[in-house]
Amino acid sequence: MKSKVHIGLIFFGVFFIPQLLGAQIDFNKTPDDDLGNAQDTFQEYFFEALKQKGIENYQKAVNALEKCLTQDNTKAIVYFELGKNYAQLKNFGASEQALDRAISMEPENEWYRVELYKVYLQQKDTKKAIKTIEQLVEYHPKYKDDLAVLYVNNKEYKEALKLLDYLDETKGITPERDRLRNEVYAATGQKKKQIKNLEERLENNPENEENYLKLIYRYSENNNKEMAYQTALKLLEVHPESEIVHLALYKFYLEDNKTDLAVESMKIALQSLQVNPKSKLMVVSDFLKFVEENPQYEETLVEATGILSNNDAPETYSQLAHYFLKKGNKENALRYFEEALKIEPTNFDFLKNILLLHIDLKQFTQAKEKAENALNSYPSQPILYLIHGVALNHLKQGKQAIETLETGFDYIIENFKMEMDFYKQLSIAYTLENNNDKAKAFLDKAKQLEASN
Repeated sequence: MKSKVHIGLIFFGVFFIPQLLGAQIDFNKTPDDDLGNAQDTFQEYFFEALKQKGIENYQKAVNALEKCLTQDNTKAIVYFELGKNYAQLKNFGASEQALDRAISMEPENEWYRVELYKVYLQQKDTKKAIKTIEQLVEYHPKYKDDLAVLYVNNKEYKEALKLLDYLDETKGITPERDRLRNEVYAATGQKKKQIKNLEERLENNPENEENYLKLIYRYSENNNKEMAYQTALKLLEVHPESEIVHLALYKFYLEDNKTDLAVESMKIALQSLQVNPKSKLMVVSDFLKFVEENPQYEETLVEATGILSNNDAPETYSQLAHYFLKKGNKENALRYFEEALKIEPTNFDFLKNILLLHIDLKQFTQAKEKAENALNSYPSQPILYLIHGVALNHLKQGKQAIETLETGFDYIIENFKMEMDFYKQLSIAYTLENNNDKAKAFLDKAKQLEASN
């Protein structure tokens, strides 16, 4: 698991450059800042190091800092900068050594330890990172969240749970800490403790809808369906306006053969703005299975999915389209493929299915116009030329059909079925143009290809 580090990158200039400049504002006064006179060799090397680091010439920065040390090796800031540059060069041993020296010289400087902590994280040295972050906690409680992550990474689950309990109590519950807590429970098999924790949360805050939902999920995960069901009903009692609860209720209603209640819950879940697209996809999948066994509810399905929003997953509409395509309801299939394409306009499969359905439904003008537009985006897709040619033939525009079919034929790669379809459509187009010789020649080619395959 990748550790989440809340501490930001603090540029040296934010904390130190103002001090250096501030020491030089009075030009009538002899400079007495730590870095000496502006013309001082030490200062020249130091600012050269900052410049080189700024343009990512880390080795040159190191060289300049080492020259600083030949002038004066008593300044912790030089070792701090050395540590950062060595880290950029992946020389972690030298980085750690330099930062340790800086910390020994200024043990109260928080940012030196922060940099050392980052070096340990880069090396995945969790034990040393923990030791360092435990020291940082003394400076600021914000580091405790990082410490919890490290405890989990290092499999110190008891310490992790103890710290997570403290943080939840003092700072409030967060999704990130809940994810860590669930990871600990999964690793240690403490399912009962996990549920007890959620039950206590619900008892302490019975108005919080999320507490019910998490408990319902964990009950269901542990095959305690009755408790999950009762918790869902309790949530509906406390929050009768809740929409998310219906993600759980419809399943329980289906199992209890409470069909009308199940359908109503599915409708609420599908039409809710609170339910995420992934969950709606799951509801649609269950609804389709239900309708296959109870076809009398097909119109209800159409009604329930009629106001899905553009924020929903295109797969939701695609799943509905394929269901109606399988049922032979091409009008509804076309409608849902068009909705899917609105959400994901670059999906070629959606586009292709829409064009083919226009042909099947004898909507040749729509097929012609949409195929023409599609060819601007996909000029090397032979299926688009074929569909365009079919539509033109049906519209009695043989000359244009010949042109598009002959252009598209060059893009066919080892697809005998498509070649045969092209030959047949070319035969039709030449017939429309009263060129019977060519019409027969292409029809013969189609028959030969069909016979040989």
